[in-house]
Amino acid sequence: MQISAEKVVHIHYTLTNDEGDVLDSSEGQNPLAYIHGQGNIIPGLENALAGKQVGDRLSVTVSPEEAYGLRDDDLIQAVPKTAFEGVEQIEPGMQFHAETPEGVQLVTVIEVLDDEVILDGNHPMAGMTLNFAVEVTDIRDATAEELDHGHVHGLGGHHHD
Repeated sequence: MQISAEKVVHIHYTLTNDEGDVLDSSEGQNPLAYIHGQGNIIPGLENALAGKQVGDRLSVTVSPEEAYGLRDDDLIQAVPKTAFEGVEQIEPGMQFHAETPEGVQLVTVIEVLDDEVILDGNHPMAGMTLNFAVEVTDIRDATAEELDHGHVHGLGGHHHD
């Protein structure tokens, strides 16, 4: 069976940056499971996996445009410290979920001033070229329920309580 739309695909992967630092890996864990063609993973990796089969190993370099996008300076903004009511200590590197007109967005604190906090709404990997070492471990047809929900259920996927 080949990877194509509406297939559940299980992959083991190691993600590195251009300096060779490991940013993420499925090593020692269940493989990552996704539904091909549903936008569950970044486009550059999904495109490279199309047509592959179980046992295939590949190295994929994904440009920022095909990953988490280029950095956008407009996503850096100052907010008053009072917006962090109930947070005792705000430090650079902390991440929060913020309500935006586009929905919930992850923001990272980059600087703390006297009465303001500078936040970066870019994805932490925006602007980065990503290098994946991937092994395809399983391919199956997605169930009707998985297609309806837009994500994999069971091993390596989403669990409903």
